Amino acid sequence: MAEDLFSDLPPPSAILKRNIDESTIDGTLTKKDSAAHLNPPPPPVQRILKGALKKQKPSESSQEQAPQKRLRFKTTVDASETQIIEAMQKIAAHIRNPSKFGKASKLALQLVQAGSVKPGTADQFFSILEAAMSTTTACTDPSLRADYSLLFSSVQDIAKFFNTQQKNQLTTWTLRAVVANDLNTDDSFVFSKAAGRVKEAISSLPFASEEDDIEEATALTSANRQEETMEDEGVGKASKNDEIETMQEDPFGLDELLPSGTKRVEKRKEKKDAMVRVKKAEDEHKRFLTAQREALILCLDIAARRYKTPWAQTVIDILVKHAFDNIGRFTAQQRDAIEKLWTSIREQMTHRKQGKSVTGKLDMNAFEMLQEKYANEKISIRHAVGGGGDRRAEQWLG
Repeated sequence: MAEDLFSDLPPPSAILKRNIDESTIDGTLTKKDSAAHLNPPPPPVQRILKGALKKQKPSESSQEQAPQKRLRFKTTVDASETQIIEAMQKIAAHIRNPSKFGKASKLALQLVQAGSVKPGTADQFFSILEAAMSTTTACTDPSLRADYSLLFSSVQDIAKFFNTQQKNQLTTWTLRAVVANDLNTDDSFVFSKAAGRVKEAISSLPFASEEDDIEEATALTSANRQEETMEDEGVGKASKNDEIETMQEDPFGLDELLPSGTKRVEKRKEKKDAMVRVKKAEDEHKRFLTAQREALILCLDIAARRYKTPWAQTVIDILVKHAFDNIGRFTAQQRDAIEKLWTSIREQMTHRKQGKSVTGKLDMNAFEMLQEKYANEKISIRHAVGGGGDRRAEQWLG
């Protein structure tokens, strides 16, 4: 019984093959049998549907030939330099309009993030910033503060493409558009950080000279038209002085005819060019210091207006005290403004030491405020059940 009963029998496939061979040899295979043997029955319908629904896996050779495509997001702007310059010119034309500043600043920010600002396009992008700061009061507008701060904060990453004059101008604009707006925040950490930046900028200023005071006084008293005529006269006088110097050095104009005279003319031109460059650098440095002092005065004024905020009072005290200690770094008119500001802050500090708030009233904690509030309130003996202590609820209480 342990042995297999079917061990002597051939496999079923061999029997089927042998029967087919015999039937073909004898010629007795019927059409029905031949159709059954040659055409096997179709698979069930469910298996066909399942096979059709299954996704056919590609072969290894097809995978090697056609690499798999990946989804990639476009992060750069595929545009030529001329197209970028044209776009910058359009943005500069619209960004000076306060109603269009929000959209134009976002477009300029996209150019910065896409890496479109390069040494070849830095001057055109700087014209956008110049147009945005054409009015110095727009950057502190409550509706535009966030856009100004975001734009000029992102520009710090591309400041390396600007020249020295543009970097100085950008430093002044950053004080107005970023630091001054950070002083209007409700975040104590941001406010303290902005105050620290103002203190650093004040410490980096050189001491003002008498010449700076004179220039400030003339700028305040003279009108814009008079300044333009004075500049034109100065240019004319300078050119006339140059001609007089050349006439004194070579009255007959013979140096150009002599072989050694050409070298003298070249040296003279080089000296003039060097003097002009030095003069331009000095004038630019003076303009930069003047603009930076004005921006710092603006920051001090904005910070002083926040003195009613309790958590900002200590920071403002330290900031204004630092400006007063370095008052010699400002001009005459600015020194007067800082003195008035420090006098006001010092009076408020005295009130605070006496226990009074900015409004002159005594400071009170939460318990004292509630104590004063309920001192004159009418409370019933039944824990305020009766309105104002008139005992109207005695009937149903029994």
